[in-house]
Amino acid sequence: MRAIDIAGFFADPATLEPDDYLLLDYDIECSGAPEPAAAHLASEQSTAQWCRPGVDEDYRPRFAAKVIGLEVLGERAAPSLPLDPPLAGPVHVCRVRIAHPHRNFGPRLPNLLSAVLGEGAFFAPGIPIVKLQDIQFPDGYLAAFAGPRFGVAGLRDLFGVHDRPFFFGVIKPNIGLAPGPFAELGYQGWLGGLDIAKDDEMLADPEWSPLAERSALLGAARRRAEQETGVPKVYLANITDEVERLVPLHDLVVRNGANAVMVNALPVGLSGVRLLHRHARVPLVAHFPLIAACTRIPGFGVHSRVFTRLQRLAGFDVVIMPGFGARMMTSAVEVRENISACLEPMGQLRPCLPVPGGSDSAATLAAVTSAVGHRDFGFVPGRGVFGHPQGPRAGAASLRQAWAAIAAGTPLAEQARTHPELAAALAAFGVAGGPDQAPAAAT
Repeated sequence: MRAIDIAGFFADPATLEPDDYLLLDYDIECSGAPEPAAAHLASEQSTAQWCRPGVDEDYRPRFAAKVIGLEVLGERAAPSLPLDPPLAGPVHVCRVRIAHPHRNFGPRLPNLLSAVLGEGAFFAPGIPIVKLQDIQFPDGYLAAFAGPRFGVAGLRDLFGVHDRPFFFGVIKPNIGLAPGPFAELGYQGWLGGLDIAKDDEMLADPEWSPLAERSALLGAARRRAEQETGVPKVYLANITDEVERLVPLHDLVVRNGANAVMVNALPVGLSGVRLLHRHARVPLVAHFPLIAACTRIPGFGVHSRVFTRLQRLAGFDVVIMPGFGARMMTSAVEVRENISACLEPMGQLRPCLPVPGGSDSAATLAAVTSAVGHRDFGFVPGRGVFGHPQGPRAGAASLRQAWAAIAAGTPLAEQARTHPELAAALAAFGVAGGPDQAPAAAT
């Protein structure tokens, strides 16, 4: 590791103006002394060369990222991940808190990401193992972002969903089905009680299901379902595409009757989403492709809550995320951290709706409600509605029946005795006829 004057990259947080800095929590594994390693982490992501040879200047006081916390968590003989070449000597496992002056990049998401998740962070000398665990923004920085246009309260008012979760349904089969039968499935789901029928994240504008045709049929089906049920319904159209197509596709599907749009946030890019946000007048919904590829390794990459915060910053009203249960390979603790990142105070930004999903059905609704601990979430089955043995109308009805039992504190098995749709869902998707415990009523 090259020598570094480390003193200029450490600071007492009490000496810093809080509104001038982002706070970054990194876990690192380093060889050698932890203090120089932490200084390199701060230096490389900011003023790596802070003066010119022979020139009396020092840009660190104004522009350097500063280490304001360093905790050595332990020591190991080798790093947690294999390296070539391997690290020499003992490896220190550390938690580092850095205050990074946001004047270095301003309210620009590509530049922010380049600083905190770029070359400087992941190629700092002597630190091959790095994970950005969290990011916190001062109110002055957040003031430059609009955030969610509607937020949770606005979505509830817009779509008439109060005192319960939002019920989504991912129309299945997701790939290969022509627009006509696809729209019919959505229509049946709405009649059964879905609030929102959505395109799958992998279904956008293929030649066998053109978005123009599909959105026109789903828009018409949505309006029919609203007329027949007397309650608002939502068609969530996936407009994920090249950035220059986002606005035209938004306008197309909204004109055809979609009243919300979905974008795969990381494949499109958060800056592209922010551009769309300035134009859109319907809620924006995020999906999570690519996020797991960056977040799943415990000691390396970035924690998924960072991306949750950034999606809220970019303007998403809804963030669909990996949910509870073994299918999504995400711990319950991490799911709850992402839910909190959607809802907790964040300057003037409105909360966005968390939607933890993965292999859900009426049989899992009680467990998800209990794990979330409140009603401000979305529930997003696919097969649990559209693979229901009695069809999607019954699959959607089974969700409403399960929720009625949860709200009343009635065991699902007891509710199922008088509700055949729920009974069929528990038999198909539950365990031995479904859970018998009385679920705790959500607050």
